[in-house]
Amino acid sequence: MLKIGKLKLKSNLILSPMAGITDLPFRMLCRRFGAELAFTEMINCCSISYKSQKTKQMLSSLAKDKPLGIQILGCEEHHILKSMEVLRGYEFNLLDFNAACPAKKVVRRGEGAGLLQDPKKFAKILKLIVKNAWLPVSVKIRAGWDSSSVNAREIALIAQDCGINALFLHGRTKTQGYSGQVDYNIIREVKKAISIPLIASGDIFSGPLAKKMFDETGCDGLVVARGSFGNPWIFKKIKEYLRSGKPAGQWFGFPNSQSHKIGNQPKEEDIIKVMLEHLNACIDFYGEKNGTIIFRKFYIWYVKELRKVRRLSGKFSHRKRPLALHGPGAGEIEK
Repeated sequence: MLKIGKLKLKSNLILSPMAGITDLPFRMLCRRFGAELAFTEMINCCSISYKSQKTKQMLSSLAKDKPLGIQILGCEEHHILKSMEVLRGYEFNLLDFNAACPAKKVVRRGEGAGLLQDPKKFAKILKLIVKNAWLPVSVKIRAGWDSSSVNAREIALIAQDCGINALFLHGRTKTQGYSGQVDYNIIREVKKAISIPLIASGDIFSGPLAKKMFDETGCDGLVVARGSFGNPWIFKKIKEYLRSGKPAGQWFGFPNSQSHKIGNQPKEEDIIKVMLEHLNACIDFYGEKNGTIIFRKFYIWYVKELRKVRRLSGKFSHRKRPLALHGPGAGEIEK
């Protein structure tokens, strides 16, 4: 069990907030495969303050979409306070502040990982959030700005002193982005230094890598990000591996599924079924035109490991509607 403030979780595997990825259709799919806590996409406090239609859609949820976390991004106090006022009108369970995003347009504004270079401002913002929060607060950070300024331990202790309930830590620096090696040592060092839960992030692509993170860092939980791309069943795979030390057996809960494959990948027909479910959920949520366009990136991720799909993937990326994903034609993916 993982406890974050008053939020009690049965699972310590969490779906990370990801811009353009963790919308309502994808969250619900990941929940079916074992992601108990999921996050909305990362949302800028300015966008929340202005109450744009796009932001409202990003904040959309369902009764079954719980427990739910919302991750906010910002550095201007008045926008942060205004966004928190707006968020009081939404039902969610955890408020996370992003001090980890390495995107150039984000750090250029002094947001995300840019705050790692300004601990005083970071502390001021966190105190403001905790003071005005009505539910548990967490923060996501990185190992540091670059290899010469690894300050995750310092930043983590500041965050803890500000009153946050949990820390999310990506074991890479800002300059690394998502390349290079995850620093398990810094995660372990931070875990030993703080008393609040530490949820580790970075290269959680499989059961063995998840176990390695737990074993080498002593972290309290894991946040799955890129490992879920085209792979929402990763939560089930990790849980089974941590339980038995072996890959999961029957992957999916489809009543007519004949999949009993033991190994690291599900059968192609089951991948296709998941794609169809995801596509239909996108269409229901966004409408047919927007839903199919948004689904394109997911489609490419789903089929990258399948045989003989390069030509089909190329055709799909130029179409307004998915190719061979409607009805019986879905079988064409593997032919």
